[in-house]
Amino acid sequence: MLNNLKIDFETRSREATISLAASLGARFIGGEVIELLSDLGGGKTTFAKGLVQGIGSKDIVSSPSFTISQEYKAKDRIIHHLDFYRLQEPGIMQNELDEMIKDKSAITIIEWGEIVEGILPSERLVVRLRATDINTRKISIEYPTSYTYLFEESLV
Repeated sequence: MLNNLKIDFETRSREATISLAASLGARFIGGEVIELLSDLGGGKTTFAKGLVQGIGSKDIVSSPSFTISQEYKAKDRIIHHLDFYRLQEPGIMQNELDEMIKDKSAITIIEWGEIVEGILPSERLVVRLRATDINTRKISIEYPTSYTYLFEESLV
């Protein structure tokens, strides 16, 4: 992910993290790929909940750690939510992920993407969440210039 732009945030509650992510998700047009990175319990699924809410889905978002993938519906969009925490290697997911990303009306959210780094598209948002205390998160978002439209106006 060379030559990416970066923007940093700090949230002081779970609700503020969801609100920030919802503001971002509301700007998606389809075709976006979002990689969520943090330690265990760092806020990836909370951020995913906000994104899905912002895209317009009323579906209940939960971590797909045991199922690897969940699918949510929002108006005319499909949201793929993947969690590779339990995946040992990317081989079994490569074709499925390729198909999801080809659908330019869909949005793909990936937790624990480090495990499948080699098969992720270079054009993606990378959201790094770091817990600094029980409620506070430092959130850093890296994005390619093709995603600049998401940040033309302030998210907060």
